[in-house]
Amino acid sequence: MKRLRIGLAQVNPTVGDLEGNVRLILDWMERARALGCDVVAFPELVLTGYPPEDLLFKPAFIEANLRALDEVTKASRRLTAVVGFVDKR
Repeated sequence: MKRLRIGLAQVNPTVGDLEGNVRLILDWMERARALGCDVVAFPELVLTGYPPEDLLFKPAFIEANLRALDEVTKASRRLTAVVGFVDKR
């Protein structure tokens, strides 16, 4: 039976800094890959930073957060990343 190696990325994202948070996530995804992880889990709302408060009322921010999620998804290459983000609903 194959073992499943899970990494927990205890990081401190910056509220509203989608670009910086994507870089942080991608860096920790590479670290997880280097350690042989199959899955890496990030904190709640790691993409937007917590708590995003009034930013959630800005449709442009929600759209930008979804584009940032797409960037993370494309970089996942054989690594499952559990990433907190904000959806439109």
